[in-house]
Amino acid sequence: MISRATDERFMRAALKEAALGDFPFGALIAQDGETIATGRNLGETNDDPTAHAEMVALRGVIAAYGAARLRDSTLYATGEPCPMCMGAIIWCGVGRLVYAASIEQLAQRIGQIETPCRDLARRASFTEICIEGGLLADEAMALFD
Repeated sequence: MISRATDERFMRAALKEAALGDFPFGALIAQDGETIATGRNLGETNDDPTAHAEMVALRGVIAAYGAARLRDSTLYATGEPCPMCMGAIIWCGVGRLVYAASIEQLAQRIGQIETPCRDLARRASFTEICIEGGLLADEAMALFD
């Protein structure tokens, strides 16, 4: 089991990534206590609307290690993943997702597809993922100020 202190350490690193992105979203993928990839929103930089922080981090792991390395990893996201990102997280076999700000919180500040990631996970009967939300949500929301 991963401690709250460890989760906070990884989420704070994801928050640092978010501060560097085109839009304030960051992600980090960890496995066995180590960071294996980070990502930040690069939609404008790459002229790619799919370059969300989670997608950038997932692609980083796949490029460096192959998709199998994502199994049983933990993905930390500063915002609850959108349906596109959550679909990719599910298809990649990520074992655990920890996010900061919820879709509901984010929708009060920016446009969102208001589908909670848990709804998508429940519909993926072929796999299981542990989802925990709200970790350092206030710090994530402060990035939008």
